[in-house]
Amino acid sequence: MSCALVPFGHFQDLEAARDFLCPHRRQGSAAAGRDSGESRPAEEEESNSKNQRNYWLQDCVLSLSPTNDLMVIANEQKAVFLVPKWKHSDKGKEEMQYAVGWSGSLNVEEGLEQDLFVTCGVSLCNRSSTGRPDWTCIVVGFTSGYVRFYTESGVLLLAQLLNEDPVLQLKCRTYEIPRHPGVTEQNEELSILYPAAIVTIDGFSLFQSLRACRNQVARAAASGNENVQPPPLAYKKWGLQDVDTIVDHASIGIMTLSPFDQMKTASNIGGYNAAIKNSPPAMSQYVTVGSNPFTGFFFALEGSSQPLLSHVALAVASKLTSALFNAASGWLGWKSKHEEEPAPKQKPKVEPATPLAVRFGLPDSRRHGERICLSPCNTLAAVTDDFGRVILLDVTRGLAVRMWKGYRDAEVGWIQTVEDLHERETEKMDFSPFGNAQGPSRVAQFLVIYAPRRGILEVWSTQQGPRVGAFNVGKYCRLLYPGYKIMGLNNVTSQGWQPQTYQICLVDPVSGSVKTVHVPFHLALSDKKSERAKDMHLVKKLNALLKAKSSDPDLIEAEAKELILDIKYPATKKQALESLLTSERVPLSSLTNITQTLMDNLQKQELECVDEGLLQFCANKLKLLHLYELVSKLNSQSIQKDSPPSDNDLAKLLRLEEKDFHRLETLLENYKKENTQTTVQFADGKDDVLSVRMFLEYLEYEKDMINVKNMEDGEYVALGSFFFWKCLCGESSAEEMCHALESAGFSPQILLSLLLNLWLSKEKDILDKPDSVSCLHTMLSLLSKMKVAIDESWDTQSVSPWWQQMRTACVHSESNAAALLSAHVGHSVTAHIIDSVAEKKFSQIIVGSDTESWEALSLDTEYWKLLLKQLEDCLILQTLLHSKVSKRTRRVSSLQTDPLGKLSVKKLLEAGKGGIADTVAKWVFRQGFSPLVLNLAQQKANTDKVCLVTSGFLFLDLLQLAYQQFPCSLEVDVLHAHCCWEYVVQWNKDPEEACFLIRSIDHLRCLMNAHVQHGIALMMWNTFIVKRLSSATYLMDKVSDVGMGDVAMTAFLGCCSELLQTLLEADVTSDEMQAPVLDTEDAWVAVEGPVSIVELALEQKRIHYPLVEHQFVLCTILYAIMRFSLKSVKPLSLFDSKGKNAFFKDLTSIQLLPSGDMDPNVLSVRQQFLVKVVSAAVQSLCSAQKAKEVSEEELFPFEKGRNWPTLAVDLAQYLQISEDVIKRHYVCELYSYGMDHLGEEAFLMVTDKEVLASQLLILAGQRLAFALLHVQTKEGMELLARLPPTLCTWLKAMDPQELQNVEVPIATTAKLINKVIEHLPENHGQYSLALNLMEAVESISSS
Repeated sequence: MSCALVPFGHFQDLEAARDFLCPHRRQGSAAAGRDSGESRPAEEEESNSKNQRNYWLQDCVLSLSPTNDLMVIANEQKAVFLVPKWKHSDKGKEEMQYAVGWSGSLNVEEGLEQDLFVTCGVSLCNRSSTGRPDWTCIVVGFTSGYVRFYTESGVLLLAQLLNEDPVLQLKCRTYEIPRHPGVTEQNEELSILYPAAIVTIDGFSLFQSLRACRNQVARAAASGNENVQPPPLAYKKWGLQDVDTIVDHASIGIMTLSPFDQMKTASNIGGYNAAIKNSPPAMSQYVTVGSNPFTGFFFALEGSSQPLLSHVALAVASKLTSALFNAASGWLGWKSKHEEEPAPKQKPKVEPATPLAVRFGLPDSRRHGERICLSPCNTLAAVTDDFGRVILLDVTRGLAVRMWKGYRDAEVGWIQTVEDLHERETEKMDFSPFGNAQGPSRVAQFLVIYAPRRGILEVWSTQQGPRVGAFNVGKYCRLLYPGYKIMGLNNVTSQGWQPQTYQICLVDPVSGSVKTVHVPFHLALSDKKSERAKDMHLVKKLNALLKAKSSDPDLIEAEAKELILDIKYPATKKQALESLLTSERVPLSSLTNITQTLMDNLQKQELECVDEGLLQFCANKLKLLHLYELVSKLNSQSIQKDSPPSDNDLAKLLRLEEKDFHRLETLLENYKKENTQTTVQFADGKDDVLSVRMFLEYLEYEKDMINVKNMEDGEYVALGSFFFWKCLCGESSAEEMCHALESAGFSPQILLSLLLNLWLSKEKDILDKPDSVSCLHTMLSLLSKMKVAIDESWDTQSVSPWWQQMRTACVHSESNAAALLSAHVGHSVTAHIIDSVAEKKFSQIIVGSDTESWEALSLDTEYWKLLLKQLEDCLILQTLLHSKVSKRTRRVSSLQTDPLGKLSVKKLLEAGKGGIADTVAKWVFRQGFSPLVLNLAQQKANTDKVCLVTSGFLFLDLLQLAYQQFPCSLEVDVLHAHCCWEYVVQWNKDPEEACFLIRSIDHLRCLMNAHVQHGIALMMWNTFIVKRLSSATYLMDKVSDVGMGDVAMTAFLGCCSELLQTLLEADVTSDEMQAPVLDTEDAWVAVEGPVSIVELALEQKRIHYPLVEHQFVLCTILYAIMRFSLKSVKPLSLFDSKGKNAFFKDLTSIQLLPSGDMDPNVLSVRQQFLVKVVSAAVQSLCSAQKAKEVSEEELFPFEKGRNWPTLAVDLAQYLQISEDVIKRHYVCELYSYGMDHLGEEAFLMVTDKEVLASQLLILAGQRLAFALLHVQTKEGMELLARLPPTLCTWLKAMDPQELQNVEVPIATTAKLINKVIEHLPENHGQYSLALNLMEAVESISSS
């Protein structure tokens, strides 16, 4: 094993965190900056922009909790807290992803920015059963000198001003069990570095305070009135002297000098006559880096400074609670005048520091230190400087013991690895009789250096060791090394605590990944003492040999044998053998020889020196290699194929009558022609070929039995194909193959699973080879005769797990034809076995009787019959779903091109009672044919008139066949209901596709049972219509913009009106008929799943008829406005307050509706609206007659059968407007447009014909005025001169521009005047005028 860089997580959305923390690093910011700067080449600008975006992580502060369950990224006053979650990646594998748990601005003082922070894992004493920390606290240092503590959700716990200078660095030291006796036990502490001081907070005091604050915040959030002060913090503050600048520090902990070091130190400080105490004093050691000295060593005597007690600023309640109480106190008059102006905030008292002079250091005036990182054992520290060096310090002796060059801006960390005693090498030396050869576990430390300038991550063995690993990682990464564990542990609770999840992490913002470094212990050993290092060298040599271009297999085999025998460690031998077995360049014979040689070598050794695991591994692999060789040999042997079986032979084999067999053939033929979807195929076309490497990878030995590993479906099929495909094709001996596999250790159940997976995945090939059915029958019979295949205790009254396994595979399969054939074969083999058992059982009871016509009954046989019926139904349904209408005349929506999923018996059983109808409805939606086609197929009408042919078959025949198979599930009303629902669901996805909603209404109208129609309509209204209609109504009433296209909106409103009208009719009709009784076919009574649409429809409550009628009037008004593009019409102005409040309410509820006399102003507005509707309808009718190339129904297919004038009259009755007024206006409009023939028909419907006649008289005068005054012919002027003065004056007062059509023949006008004279009484004031007008018209006609 070698050093490895292993990814263990990814970021879910790191770009969002970048845009939040560094808005200037966004992709658009760099492009905006180019406009204002100097012009540069486009490629250089793009490269610089990309580098700037990737470099954003270097500007931020990063920290990782010791258990890796919280990562914090911050910049200035903003912070993002990331928490890990297990999710599926794009490749489908489960991986850990860091997602944003909280983001926002931290509570800082105005005008101050945060400088840096570190996360500190905190665990309460009562840890969870998983051993994870209960919660994590985030410690943040600010430029103001404040140190604040936050929860994972950004809630402030503590805020403490310990010094008025900016915080430079925060570091944490947690408890760790001493590795050796005599080592001083270290206490927990948090150390905070300022430019000239170090503050250390006792860990126990901090832990108790944080726990109290967290409980206090929880109580404050619940009640809002708690005010309990937490205990004060105990800390020590040291003023560092005799140092120019300090940028980083390391707290080594408490140390005790040896007597010699004590005397040496006393002599250096006090001279020759210095006094020495009997017991050496305990001191806390601190190491700083900066300048003058480059590295400074400070020693603080324990007890020389008393701990200081601080006053804690506690955030008791959240912002919302504080704001609420402050506002409430002002509202209720609790504030006094003195409280109106807040008092200026006073800074907390800052305690003075205890002076602490530097004891000694490494003086280097030109070198400036940047970072220091302490090793896990507190004996070494890595220091980086501005010269690009990494210096290794021995902090005990105060010496620099090693230096690395060329690491500018480097980031460092440590990895501590513990030796595994089971893998310890045997030392070739004499052991002391007093010592243990095994000894305690050794610990090795490795230094990790990340050089961002070179984009390389290196792992070094410390002090004298070499570089043991190097990785190219990119130039924009960040190295995270917490260097501590969770807080709150002691010598008892830390016993069961495992080390942190990952000691070191590398964050790569480019790939969005988080990686860690794995370093084996043996890399710390020298080459002279490490047999493992030699073994690893041999493994690398073996891998190089396998990758070499040498083509001589004998040479490779010889060298590989020599190398693998030279390896000492069993684990490394196994690793080397695995490399050989996974290589595709080594032939089978060489693999067998090498494995056999290694096994022989192990067997020659003494029994106690042999690794049993390695020996067993070799034996298992050798058995698999022999099996592979045998199977390959059987596949290569060709046998003489028998002649293909005839139809009669197959029918007898499957125990089917001739009629049933021909029906099966027809179903399979139809399925084969309609099934054009692709199936699984091998690229090389050689289904029986499988490499040795894949064969060994798929199988494993366990207790002399061969098991198949968890694999993907394609790999499972490949293994089954290697075993059985030749047998299914009749090209290999099935009996020999089954015997070989059984002897090798395969269980019959595994072989059956492999065989069925192969059969079900090769559906297309199987349908092209009818003789494969007989081969499957042979294979299944052989497998059933194996030991433990069928339990000996099985009888005909119980279910055999063997056959149940086969039935389960058929139920789950989406290859319907292959599943049906395999079920027939399984049924046949089962029946044969049952008959054999029955013959043996009853042969002694009945002797000499004729038993050939007998059929033994069993529970398994009944289950097979049920499954055969289900599979046949599923096959017919799948064939229907594959059929397509050959020609589509209209545009096809993208929603209609989505492929339908393949069916299986399991899917239909889990789809509920409406699953079958829902599946057919989805097919109907994608075909897009009329609902009448469904009725046509149901009634078995003359299908020759329907030219919808697909692949030589009428799809109506397939639909009729489906109706016959599912008389209950595909009952016409059930199918129409599901089609209606499917169309409206698809319309809801894309409201611009108005044709979907129209077709949904068509299916709704086709429902015969009023109860189902009522329920479906009401569900459509509540689920899809009412919310959208409400929005459209209020938008039209205000801005006349409804957010949909005009055509789509018009269709929507028309369908709403049609839906409500259908609902009203269904409510009336439902009283005259009974609700339908829903039934299910016998084969599908076991269906489970969601409730069907029809069942839900029948459960709906009855509507309140007047409320639906009221809503219908509004929909019709809205539809008229959109249909005729009526301007400046506010639909809600046509209703009073009661009417407005009743809209869009539950249609089954009773609402207060308008009644009694209406406001005259509202009535006037209503009349004006209806007049506009009639005028627009007549104009539309006239335009349609002129432009006959485009029919009205093509533009508005939902207009079919809609008579707008009649509808306007009906609306007038509901809106309390005189119906005769609307009828008279309709007649006048028809004559105005010159459609006198329609006007004569409409004239008969008017009640007050006298008033209408006087109105038409004016219209006739306008026509005559146009003919005489505006055309101005000579004959017309002469006639005008002969007219009576009264008539002449009246004609001149007429305005022909009010007419919509002035080009009307004079004879037509004469008919109009005759009708006016006919209906005007002689005593009418305009009767004489009408007579004069008639004379004038006759004069014009005669001239």
